[in-house]
Amino acid sequence: MSPQPPAVAGVLLAAGRSTRMGRPKQLADLNGQPLCLYAARALAGVYSPLLAVIPPGAVGEGIRAALAGLPFTFAVNPQPELGMASSFRVAAGSLPAGLGGAAFALADMPLVTADLHSRLLSAFRETSAPVVMAAYGEGEDAVRAPPHLLRADLVPELLILPDADHGPRRIIAAQGKSALTLNFPAAMLLDVDTPEGLEGARVALNRSV
Repeated sequence: MSPQPPAVAGVLLAAGRSTRMGRPKQLADLNGQPLCLYAARALAGVYSPLLAVIPPGAVGEGIRAALAGLPFTFAVNPQPELGMASSFRVAAGSLPAGLGGAAFALADMPLVTADLHSRLLSAFRETSAPVVMAAYGEGEDAVRAPPHLLRADLVPELLILPDADHGPRRIIAAQGKSALTLNFPAAMLLDVDTPEGLEGARVALNRSV
């Protein structure tokens, strides 16, 4: 029997401050479920272990409750106001040793599916690429956006991300042509930042039923 490949963690980044939404978007009602649960379930269908980075206080406790039925562990970002880089740093410092890699997803992208994650993981297993990432759309119009799957040797670099960096763009760029991009439909690129975005997600999900 061939040995089992190292585990790949699924990380849910859910500590955002929701400044454009005006209320905690992670817990916003989307078709009767908290928004963050959609992205969490997509991760849970593919990766193990699972980690959610959450804010302190009542919002963080609400996210814990929303994900109670899934096998997530939790790490609190004590300063989410510092931006996305702070959540990547918290995640990198909280992941267990011995992983093959980690996939990072945003809690406000409810149209990202378990199938998308499965394709990223399969490509990672087949190629051992340092980075496997998603692009939404085709050709010059394609937009690269999370989730990103990083090989384990790159995860420590997240610990020194400066606050000015929104995410691991420099780490990804440094991999050059070794980074692998998979294309998905442009319609899947929807991050809920505003009430209008939440309504757009509701329409899109109802259309797919």
